[in-house]
Amino acid sequence: MTEQDDIRQFIANQRPRVEAELERCLPPAEAEPARLQAAMRYAVCGGGKRLRPICVLLGAAAVRGPLDSALPAACAVELLHTYSLIHDDLPCMDDDDLRRGRPTVHRVYGEALAVLAGDALLTLAFEVLAAHLLPPVAARAGAVLARAAGSLGMVGGQALDLEAEGRRLSEPEILQLDRKKTAALFSASFQLGGISARADEGHIEVLGRVGLDLGTAFQIVDDLLDLRGTPEELGKAARKDRERGKATLPDLLGEEEAAARARALSEAACEVSRGLPAPDLIVALARLMLQRSR
Repeated sequence: MTEQDDIRQFIANQRPRVEAELERCLPPAEAEPARLQAAMRYAVCGGGKRLRPICVLLGAAAVRGPLDSALPAACAVELLHTYSLIHDDLPCMDDDDLRRGRPTVHRVYGEALAVLAGDALLTLAFEVLAAHLLPPVAARAGAVLARAAGSLGMVGGQALDLEAEGRRLSEPEILQLDRKKTAALFSASFQLGGISARADEGHIEVLGRVGLDLGTAFQIVDDLLDLRGTPEELGKAARKDRERGKATLPDLLGEEEAAARARALSEAACEVSRGLPAPDLIVALARLMLQRSR
């Protein structure tokens, strides 16, 4: 088998485990208020690549830790990521009608309930960490995830993204935006895998650096796909970033040069990952991410 076969097999094996664990983490469908539970389940169980929880499991695998120990953190990351998608799609934010090939949560359940569903998933993410990890591990994992998701990470990146609409940013400014908006959560995902496996601090630091580079490359590829893909391929609206005047590397540098930046970041992540006990699957993921079509 090639390294690409290995990572595809890993993803194929682990995605159903993440899906099953997410089902167990969510409140019962019959719990009240039932419509809120339905909106949460609609968002979480509506497909998706599950790439960020896969990165948590890869972080554990890279330090030769047990994958079972990382499953709660993997689910916490996916719950938090799904909250961010719900809120990003709202009319006051990116105003999207399609997500994961289906109408967005606010189009189905209304804006108010969509906000509440996102709030509930965000808080549930930290409940999962607290309930399913041992106290010292849960505290460390919660701090790492909160920092990546907050004003210094994902939420701050979204604020920068909104402020940048219609403005021409420099390459360093766009990269800063991408690192906060997207790469911070990738970095936390890899770190949570190491933390769950009780890896040493040096390996956790390496995992964080890997995630920053891969997450930034992921965002550049995402921006390229927005220009090249169709709604059917992407599961969301295409070419909307350009219509809204979003600041992206493809718009600033052109598609070929932006793709070259993504490749360079991917190779940098591969090089950094060599400091881990078992980096091969991370290297394979880095190469696979450059080839994705959605």
